[in-house]
Amino acid sequence: MGKPKVAKRPTRDEFVLEEIGNQLSEAKQEQAEIVLTVWGQDEPVRGQIVEMDSRTGKVHVQRYGETTKIPFMDIMKVDYPRD
Repeated sequence: MGKPKVAKRPTRDEFVLEEIGNQLSEAKQEQAEIVLTVWGQDEPVRGQIVEMDSRTGKVHVQRYGETTKIPFMDIMKVDYPRD
C-alpha cells in the first residue's frame, strides 16, 4: 500500500511561462477580468488580479469580494471572458 498516484503537473518551457506572466501582468495593469485554467481544478478561476506575490509565487484573483490565491506554476492558460 503506497501513496495514491497523483498526476504530475505538466512541464512547460520558459517561453510559455513568460507568456503567461506577461498576460497576467497586462491583465493586472488594465484591471481586466480574466479566466484562468488551473492545473488540478475542474472549474476555471474567474476574476480580477489584485496582487501578484513574487515571494510566495501566488497570483491573487478576486471576484465578488472573495480572493483566491493560485500558485503561478499551476496556471495553465489565461483567457478573457467571452460574455
